[in-house]
Amino acid sequence: MAKRDYYEVLGVAKSASADEIKKAYRKVAMQFHPDRNPGDKAAEEKFKEAAEAYEVLSDQEKKAQYDRFGHAGVNNRGGFSGGQGMNMDDIFSNFGDIFGDDIFGSFFGGGGRQRGGGKARGTRGSNLRIKLKMNYEEIAKGANKTVKVKKYTSCSTCSGSGAKDKNAIQNCSTCNGSGQVRKVTSTFLGQMQTVGTCPTCNGEGSTITNKCTACKGEGRVYTEETINIDIPAGVQDGMQLSLSGKGNIGERGGSPGDLIVLIEEEAHPELQRDNLNVIYDMHISIPDAVFGANLEVPTIDGRAKIKIPPGTQSGKIFRLKGKGFPSINSYEKGDQLIHVNVWTPQELTSEEKEMIEKFRESKNFQPQPEKNEKSFFTKVKEMFG
Repeated sequence: MAKRDYYEVLGVAKSASADEIKKAYRKVAMQFHPDRNPGDKAAEEKFKEAAEAYEVLSDQEKKAQYDRFGHAGVNNRGGFSGGQGMNMDDIFSNFGDIFGDDIFGSFFGGGGRQRGGGKARGTRGSNLRIKLKMNYEEIAKGANKTVKVKKYTSCSTCSGSGAKDKNAIQNCSTCNGSGQVRKVTSTFLGQMQTVGTCPTCNGEGSTITNKCTACKGEGRVYTEETINIDIPAGVQDGMQLSLSGKGNIGERGGSPGDLIVLIEEEAHPELQRDNLNVIYDMHISIPDAVFGANLEVPTIDGRAKIKIPPGTQSGKIFRLKGKGFPSINSYEKGDQLIHVNVWTPQELTSEEKEMIEKFRESKNFQPQPEKNEKSFFTKVKEMFG
């Protein structure tokens, strides 16, 4: 089943501000909140769908990719992310604060529902950003890249708890280990009970009395990690890929951030890219243009033979079907366009000048363009239009 447009899911326009997107998500999420619709699988799916849409549209980088490439730019295909695979705990952990300031959050678990039975495990780690260079052949076929990234990983000494040993962890005295504090407020409607994150333990439900010496209580250490990245075919310069969970891990068991990969396209020595098409400027001699020739041209994946017919004019464009780049959004594939330039010699010997001079008055050497011959600009417009 095809995914719905994220803007449609939240009921906002493409021009909506960050605040409008947040309010819209809050409204939809409250409507389909699982605690308000117990046992309703359809409501749960809509709740997840809204969370997925908000995850993308609330992030400027992901939103830009979605606006440009649609779902293909932010799904898990080839390393993209876009909320797929997100479970209920992820949603409440990442977006629970959106429900916390609403009166319904008191009754339907908005502000206090966290991963681990009501307790939040640490804080979410930050995202990492790296640049990755790719040549034309890698872009055309897709590639698997291995990179070394310096990042925060879980401390092996304390298994990410931040404590010296299990006896160094005790229940928080403020919330009695629940990670939440409840507050009763009297209003004209009667008493209203609100639930919020415990300020003492930040929702973890426990405090550390003796910190791990290896990580100094953070539950993580700074080290180098080798990561394999599958790059889908058809990426473009400036495109960003997001690898979910490959960023810095959070403190004391907090969930990891993402690894953002910025694609940098290496220039080709002979070819130029124009969206899905590849452009090659080919220079041929006057004899080859007059008599025709069989020549070789470079392509993305090697060389190809091309036949130049007799009488080829400068500006002629030949097309090699399917020799361009694949589309990342569909099965479409570009072509290679070969722009012919007839090379005019700039220096001649006396003998050469004498030979050429004989043809000056020849009728066959006088320009005689056909009336139906299209101009170069018309050809280009038709090729790329």
